[in-house]
Amino acid sequence: MNLSIFLKQVVDFSSEELEDIVSHFEKESVQKNEILVREGQICSKLYFIEKGVGRSYYLKEDGMEITQWFFIDGKIMSSIESFFQQVPSIYYLEMLEDSVIYSITRERLDMLFARYHNMEKFGRLLSTEMLTRVVNKLNALQFQTARERYEYMLKEFPDISTRVSLGFIASYLGMTQETLSRIRRNDSKKS
Repeated sequence: MNLSIFLKQVVDFSSEELEDIVSHFEKESVQKNEILVREGQICSKLYFIEKGVGRSYYLKEDGMEITQWFFIDGKIMSSIESFFQQVPSIYYLEMLEDSVIYSITRERLDMLFARYHNMEKFGRLLSTEMLTRVVNKLNALQFQTARERYEYMLKEFPDISTRVSLGFIASYLGMTQETLSRIRRNDSKKS
């Protein structure tokens, strides 16, 4: 999905607004496994993924990577608290496929918020959607069985299991790879 279509799906921007807003984003081609933000860095950009998959993750003290979130085609990607609060990120942002992304700095985004009421509306609606998705994930982790968490993930990210490693998926779901493999094996037997 391209950036203009994404923006227009959220808010009914005029053609002039849309043209100006899109002009403030930079298009980038990013290689598989490229790190956009490292732990301890301030996340200086908000990204829109036109094509590709990314993830945010953190490192436990023992060096184990824990996937916090996946970002797929047609979605926004950032270390949100770092980007908006301009504090060091506790997450890494990594692209898991060769990707095409659009980025915008905090300064340019703030300028667009000030310039266009519709852009403020976009920010509010996007924030509400992101908060809802985070709360849904927290609820899944706290209250659902491993199978229910897996089903939740497939609704949230329908083709993720064919695009990223099972290890990343298991850590995102808060389960071992063995548990995830058992769930997937049982699903394939039912098919």
